[in-house]
Amino acid sequence: MITVVGAGTGAPVAPEVLAGAELVVGGRRHLDAVRLPESAERIVLGPLAPALDAVAEYDAKDRRVVVLASGDPGFFGVVRALAERCGADRLDVRPGVSSVAAAFARLGLTWDDAVVVSAHGRAPRTAVNVCRAYPKVAVLTGPGAGPAELGAALAGYDRVLVVASALGDPERERVERVTPAEAAARDWGAAVSVVLCLDASRAAGPVRTVAGPALPPPGWALAEAEFAHRDSMITKFEVRALALARLGPRPGDLVWDVGSGSGSVAVECARLGAAVSAVEKSADGVARIRGNAGAHGVDVHVVHGAAPRALAGLDDPDAVFVGGGGHELADIVGTCARRARRSVVVAVAALDRVAAARDALADAGFGCEGVLLQSSRLAPLPGDVTRLAATNPVFLLWGVRTPAPSEGVAL
Repeated sequence: MITVVGAGTGAPVAPEVLAGAELVVGGRRHLDAVRLPESAERIVLGPLAPALDAVAEYDAKDRRVVVLASGDPGFFGVVRALAERCGADRLDVRPGVSSVAAAFARLGLTWDDAVVVSAHGRAPRTAVNVCRAYPKVAVLTGPGAGPAELGAALAGYDRVLVVASALGDPERERVERVTPAEAAARDWGAAVSVVLCLDASRAAGPVRTVAGPALPPPGWALAEAEFAHRDSMITKFEVRALALARLGPRPGDLVWDVGSGSGSVAVECARLGAAVSAVEKSADGVARIRGNAGAHGVDVHVVHGAAPRALAGLDDPDAVFVGGGGHELADIVGTCARRARRSVVVAVAALDRVAAARDALADAGFGCEGVLLQSSRLAPLPGDVTRLAATNPVFLLWGVRTPAPSEGVAL
């Protein structure tokens, strides 16, 4: 039997748990904090594979193994790897308090509405985009994906980072509130347990029934009346519905809305959990996007400038919606397509510009499809009768990056 014990966030490991153990595996600080049986072999965790090999070998001979892990080992922890290697029925898991629970407890905050994302052993990109999109996030950090990297990536966002280090250690534990800029400017060392990212203006949500972030909206392609806009200059809901289907916004994604106008596409992508950068060249448009984002309770990063130049300082997106562009449309679509990881969707009203947008997608290695959307809405007439009111036709083009034969689509 393999006993997996959560330790390191305040609760000591009971001596009887270790009694009779023939192999004890754990991080150096966990092993140094306990008294091991004299005959027990000790393995300090570094690379996981050799430790798993040893655990499996001992378990196959029915020799007793104890694995010491941080906090709750079933929460982004070693339980998954052990269960896959040895079988869940071979595990006796005794969870401790997770670093996430401990960090929120130190602040006196509930965390049933928090999003938890792991950047340990992973690129920080997904964690950064989740922090951009959600008001209450816990990030499990690792080398190259710690407070400094998160802080640098969150420049310009109104966030507070809470860095919790050495949780459970009465002498070294520290919980510090810093701005993203302050986090980026420091060397935090190796003792960081978890980083909380909070948007104070949105962090206090309602009482929850289902844990995790707010439930996805019951629908999308909202009516134009749900947004402030100028002279009906807004992506109509029929077009928006198909655009959202082709963009596929989801938590962890970054979406660009280029030529955002009212920000209707940007807001809808944010409602579905993606981080969004909306690029708009007019000052009144920038104010309108911010107002619409606030009205729908989402955070949209608004960039005041003209594409393609305004795109230079943005992180590479997963998906892009291009809703404007004029004579520079081909350059804008080409720039977006070269940087998009997954898809580009373009809305074009003028027939003369369809070929240029399609060619720009193809030149960047995208397959391209498209439709002409023409809809007529029911509209009342006097006398209790109804007519059909036509909306302006719009060409919607979309390109999906074609992976090389040996590659998958980057996520």
